[in-house]
Parts: sequence; structure tokens; C-alpha cells
Amino acid sequence: MNHPFLDLPPLSAERFAAIEDGVARLLGTRQDVLITQGEALLPLEGAIRSAAGPGTVALNVITGPYGQTFGDWLRDCGAAVHDLSAPFHSAVSAGRIREAFAEHPEIDFVSLVHAEAATGNTNPVAEIGEVVREHGALFYLDAVASVGAEPVLPDAWGVDLCVIGAQKAMGGPAGVSAISVSERAWARMAANPNAPRRSYLSLLDWKERWTDAGRKVLPHAPAQLEMLALQACLERIESAGLDAVMARHRNAARAARAGAVALGGGLEPYVREAADAAPVATTLRVPSDLVAAELVARALESDPALPLAAGGGALAEEMIRVNHYGPDATPDAVRASLAALGAALAGKGLTVDPAAAERAVNDAWR
Repeated sequence: MNHPFLDLPPLSAERFAAIEDGVARLLGTRQDVLITQGEALLPLEGAIRSAAGPGTVALNVITGPYGQTFGDWLRDCGAAVHDLSAPFHSAVSAGRIREAFAEHPEIDFVSLVHAEAATGNTNPVAEIGEVVREHGALFYLDAVASVGAEPVLPDAWGVDLCVIGAQKAMGGPAGVSAISVSERAWARMAANPNAPRRSYLSLLDWKERWTDAGRKVLPHAPAQLEMLALQACLERIESAGLDAVMARHRNAARAARAGAVALGGGLEPYVREAADAAPVATTLRVPSDLVAAELVARALESDPALPLAAGGGALAEEMIRVNHYGPDATPDAVRASLAALGAALAGKGLTVDPAAAERAVNDAWR
């Protein structure tokens, strides 16, 4: 029998290139854009292994678990790595980046996560980019969670390697991602004898066989369903207007934070300053005598589809995430999530005020 998701004509090189152009419009970039057919860890790792190696001196900013992973990759490539850690309940400042350069002027590579969905913070990339440009270092940015929820502007910010994914604010699948690459980054890769070649991690292979060849013949069979889903995400964002999509995520974050405070029950925003809070996820600290993972499990009994999760790893003890991104960046999703958390807290004998939480959500949503 025919099936609309299986019986599809082959994806043409022309359509593949048009989808890349859509990503470039989303990022407002004139850099080369490559669509990488896999979860965003593929271009994140590929970019580091392509651009870093022995002789690289990297400043690796850690404001969540992904920054820790990037440091591991950089060291595995042979780079000398200076880690700059900030508490997960805050953001890193441009001033701290400047101090790191003053202490280690030989730094020539900076890795940073824009928004950390895992910890609920976001970093001031525009200001940090100014410092990185002043010192001429290559700037690598993980914008997987932030794209679609807040501005991501590689050209304006001087980002040389900017990785995005479709699965968060863009509202798409996890199986497709993209990267914008500056001319400086291509030159760094070309000069790196350890850059992956004839490998799924190789960005240079794609550049030579696809971009430099005029984007006429695809070097591999495309992941067709994921590519079509990415195109649908881009069309939906363009139709709604990027500013409107970002405003929806900002409203969700503001409403979730206000609603959680009004709910009570001992919940507190995990990210202390609202200015440091990411628009894709609001993280909450639970009372010390409760376990976040158990509270989330109880909350999800009423509706397993709610965008609630406990923190990863050790954070599962103390952190709850309200993942209000993509289709869940709505007042209904925020209200329902807080109502379920309120019921779970009440079940533990804590005093909560669901009506106050609902009013706070409604008042905060603009």
C-alpha cells in the first residue's frame, strides 16, 4: 500500500540547497551553511575536531553539561584547554572572558553554549563576541537550544562556527542540524592535518564535494524525512515571523518563572537572575527534603505529555525543568505544567496556591 511518509520521490540537490538557504536566512548569515544529517552532536563534534588540534589554545566556557563535553573533545584533539566555569544558576559575563584573555593571551579558540536547556541559563553572546573578536580567536557557538527562541546572529556577533538543531525552539525533529562556517574557520580546518577526512564528521569533505562544487550533486543520499521536516520548520517560522516566535518563547519563560514563584510549595527559580534565564526552559529548585525526579514522576502521572523533566545526572535530585519550547511555548502548556507540579507538591503535604500561579501566568503572558 502507498504511505505518504515512505513513498516519496528522491530529494533533489536543488531542494537540499534551498533548505540550506532557508537556514542562512534564519541566521541572517552570508557564511556557508551546511545541513548535517544527524542530531546536533554531529556538527558540534565535527567542528571541534576539524578546527582544533595540537597547537590550539582553547578557552572553553562551562555553564552546563555541554560545555564539559566540548572540553573533553578539545583535549582529545590535543588542544591546550583553559576551562572557564560559571555556576549553573548564572551566566558567564563578557568581563570574565576578557579576564581569561588577559591571563592567557595565547588563546585562539573559544567554545561557548548560547542557551543551556539543561540548566536553564543563557549567555550574552553579542557582548562575548566583541571580546573574542578583539583578540582574533576563532569563536565556536552551540546555538542548538537558542535558535528560534532568541536572536542568533553569527555574522553580527563574529561567530565562526555556529551549530543549530531543529528539535528545540524550531519545533522539529532531533535528527537534523546545521552549521554556519566562516572563511576563517574553513582556513583553520584546511591547515589542520588532523581534521577528519573521509569521515561522517568531516566538514571539509562536504565543503569540497558539495559547496565548492556548486551544490549540484549530493555526495550522499539525503535523510529525506528529516530534511522535509526541517524545511517545514523554516517555512512555519517564516510564516509566523521570527520575531513573533521569539516573543512566544520569551513570554513562556516569563510566565513559567512568575507562575512557579506564585505557586509556592518551596519551588524557587534555579537561575537566580531573570536576565540570565533561557527562553526555552525554566529550571526550578525543589525543597531540600524532596527529590526532583520523584516529584516530576508524580506530576507526569496526570499527563505524561507535559513538558516536564528532572535535571540530568546529579541535578535530578534538586532540579525540575519546564521545557517550554517549540509547540510547548504556550500559556496552556505552562499552566498545565505548574498545575501538575502543584498537585504533586500538595501530595507531599506542602502548601501551594494553584489559583495564584494561574493568575501569575496570565498576567506575565503578554
